Amino acid sequence: MNTPSQHELLAEIPSPSKRLWLGLCVILSIFIVFAAYTTHEVRWLEDFQVNVVERNRKASLQLLRLQQDAYLLAISLGEMTQASTRYPIPDWRAEFTRLRHDMDDATRLESQFAVSTPASNDKRLQLHGALQDFWQSADIVFTLAERGQGSQAQALAQGQLESRRAVISEIVSRLLVLNDQAQADAAERISAVYGNVKRDILVVVGALFLLALATGLYTFEANRKTFERLHHLAEQLQSQSEQLRKLSWKLIEVQEETLRHVARDLHDEFGQILTAIGAMLTRAGKRGLDRDSARDQLLLEDLQAVQKIVQDTLQNVRDQSQMFRPAILDDFGLGQTLEWFVKQFSRQAGIQVQFAAHLSDGLFPPEDSIHVYRIVQEALSNVARHARTQQAEVVIEQRDGELALEIQDRGAGFDPDSRGDRRAGDGLGVMGMRERAEHLGGSLQIESAPGKGTKVSVRIPVKKSAVPRPAEKVT
Repeated sequence: MNTPSQHELLAEIPSPSKRLWLGLCVILSIFIVFAAYTTHEVRWLEDFQVNVVERNRKASLQLLRLQQDAYLLAISLGEMTQASTRYPIPDWRAEFTRLRHDMDDATRLESQFAVSTPASNDKRLQLHGALQDFWQSADIVFTLAERGQGSQAQALAQGQLESRRAVISEIVSRLLVLNDQAQADAAERISAVYGNVKRDILVVVGALFLLALATGLYTFEANRKTFERLHHLAEQLQSQSEQLRKLSWKLIEVQEETLRHVARDLHDEFGQILTAIGAMLTRAGKRGLDRDSARDQLLLEDLQAVQKIVQDTLQNVRDQSQMFRPAILDDFGLGQTLEWFVKQFSRQAGIQVQFAAHLSDGLFPPEDSIHVYRIVQEALSNVARHARTQQAEVVIEQRDGELALEIQDRGAGFDPDSRGDRRAGDGLGVMGMRERAEHLGGSLQIESAPGKGTKVSVRIPVKKSAVPRPAEKVT
């Protein structure tokens, strides 16, 4: 039976995007239409309140003003027509003139504020005519009184003028009734609009609830199927990841074994060959000293130069063999091995590295210590290649039941989240460091920022079976 590939499994996973986008568009469309409808209704209510309710209120205030003036006219007429009045009729002209101006102003404002209806317009025409008749009669009364015909003026004021004032009061009262009725109609209409909006809100909320419920049920079912396939795919990925981890660690073990053989061959075979060549050159030089010819002297100088090259090469071979697989790790432990390596690195790279170690020898077996050594080796190599600094620091100590290792520099630093300016080899080096730390049951963390240097922190738990042993000092 053929096992489907990851690409085929991913291709079989249904995508609910189209239906979800469709549902979202429908819901948004309903929201937009309802928002537009609500905005329209609210604006209509605002305009209606301003244009009808507020104007009716202002018109009613002016009608009450007219009503008050009509009441003052009635009081003035009563006092003016009494036989025992202290003031003659002509003296009342100023009061009537003031009331006339006030009533004309109130009539003008009421016409400006009031909502136009056939009934109210007819009453306003009647009020305008009644006011003209009243003031014409008032002018006649005052003219007669000024001519000395006081009795006729008094009779005209008690009869015709009072009746026309009563007509004015009646018309104003009727206009107030019409305004109250218009106010009640406006309130009823506003209530009806609010009721319609409330009903529409309930309908829209119900529709949105049903759409949301349908979308949620569909999403739940689609996600269930998707997560079933993703779970199956995750199990496959986890299995493959575990296989890759085992393969990666096997490669690290092969690498360490290869480096061990290379270091041994360099130290034993090539070292012995170079040592033999050096000894032969030394003997040849001693023989040349017994001769005095100039030719032999030149040969002796050449032999000494070659001997110097062989000695330097022998020292380099020994240093490289120690770099590949430090033999002192098996003899003197992790702390002194790192101290030796830091000195060699400082001499070769020209970077001053401060080293501090606070741990017991024998804390880590050699098969585990080599991985800590490789982490320090890779971290300092990165400092030499990228940090652009002349100082670094390595601190290793045992605390709280774990091995704490920190490699820090004050160099250029980098952005850990940005991979655009880093080569693939750098990432593999960090992956190898992390793989070694995790294999020992620990963790590795890198902290860095542009211009602020880099800090590599490693935490590895100390095995309880590790027994510290006394060690000798290596130089």
